[in-house]
Amino acid sequence: MAKVESFQLDHTKVKAPYVRLAGTEKNDKGSIVQKYDLRFLQPNADALPTAAVHTLEHLLATYLRDELQGIIDISPMGCRTGFYLIIWDEHEPADVAVALTKVLNQVLETEIVPAVSALECGNYKDHSLFSAQEYARIVLDAGISDDPFRA
Repeated sequence: MAKVESFQLDHTKVKAPYVRLAGTEKNDKGSIVQKYDLRFLQPNADALPTAAVHTLEHLLATYLRDELQGIIDISPMGCRTGFYLIIWDEHEPADVAVALTKVLNQVLETEIVPAVSALECGNYKDHSLFSAQEYARIVLDAGISDDPFRA
């Protein structure tokens, strides 16, 4: 059976919120792709409501691309405690944490959510800017670390 990196992580030892480099893949042509764990909430202690995670996904997908070059995808975790960021080339966790902090501050200030029509979104009725902003505030107040195992 294949080993999945995120299933190998001891979720009882991490301290959210954090940015964690979850893996780096290099192909034979020299291309590099990184996967980041953008953990908002403590695993097994809390979870983002679906409308909040959906709205945060739209906002992160838009605003993080203005801060970090080479983003391939930003996807919510099934456990709803954060997001996965897939990005070309090598980036430092501290730089990703700075970008995420800047973007979450933008989330607090925004009045619109991009791509929330039936044409643009597969579940356009399931959004909550209010909830997204509340969880962004929770994460920012706690401080985003680039060390998931900090004391």
